[in-house]
Amino acid sequence: MARLNTYLLAAATLSIALGTGYVMQRSTTVGPARGAEPLTLAAITDTSSAAALPRLPSEAVMMRLPAPASASPDMALPAPQTAQAPDCPVTLTADVAAGAMMALTLEAPCHREERLTLHHQGLMLTEVTDAEGRLSLELPALAEQALVIAAFDSGRGATTQIEVPSLAFYDRVVLQWKGDSGLHLHAREFGSGHVWAASAGDLTRTAAGEGGFLTRLGARDTPDALQAEVYTFPRAAARVSGTINLSIEAEVTAANCAQRVEALTLDLRSGKAPHAADLSLEMPDCESTGDFLVLKNLIEDLKIAAN
Repeated sequence: MARLNTYLLAAATLSIALGTGYVMQRSTTVGPARGAEPLTLAAITDTSSAAALPRLPSEAVMMRLPAPASASPDMALPAPQTAQAPDCPVTLTADVAAGAMMALTLEAPCHREERLTLHHQGLMLTEVTDAEGRLSLELPALAEQALVIAAFDSGRGATTQIEVPSLAFYDRVVLQWKGDSGLHLHAREFGSGHVWAASAGDLTRTAAGEGGFLTRLGARDTPDALQAEVYTFPRAAARVSGTINLSIEAEVTAANCAQRVEALTLDLRSGKAPHAADLSLEMPDCESTGDFLVLKNLIEDLKIAAN
């Protein structure tokens, strides 16, 4: 049986850079992270029904994305195309769902069982369409005026915009990474509840103001997929006062041992724009496979007052 030792890593083992650059609503950006690379997406079709929301220029969408030391060439998007085939459109629509979530539907009949990248307010995810070229999922909103971009490797894609006013009532913390990192986000609520991938909570508790929930995102079975976990807590509806301790744990596996793991956190509280930080972690050697690293104090704990 693999050992289950727990390591408390010193701050010197981590590299955290604040201010990573992302697409923000109304063309607002924060400063680029270490090694950030500018990318351009074109041939993007806006299929939003929210015509009153602010628009980005139709001819291109500019964004920045972190370039980890271990990044492979396929992280970069290919040269964009100038137009989409009129008989083979890509459409993306969104509806507001409970818990300040967005119910997304992508229709791309010429992109069956094909991987794509979803972009939203700094969140980047690898997803795969089904045999009909369709994708449906719920995505946590990270902005009240929410813009989502879907981009295939060919450069084709679509955008949608939707207003999510209920986001102001929630706090959200995002942990995202690429590939088999072994990382997980943990929220220990008020000294008793423990929300993480194996016990994700549910919207019933959240609606009652009793606890938060975790959303796992990204195509985990796809090689080098961009993935994320998002913890959501209903600050405005909280029925309990106290502290929610937030931490990141990394399991040492055969896939990540003796390697550097790169990750990114986004922290959205009290309706403010997401605060970004990137993380670089040197994993122990392969003799430690099965052990866990507990990374504390990387994300500020949530201080909750009952309402």
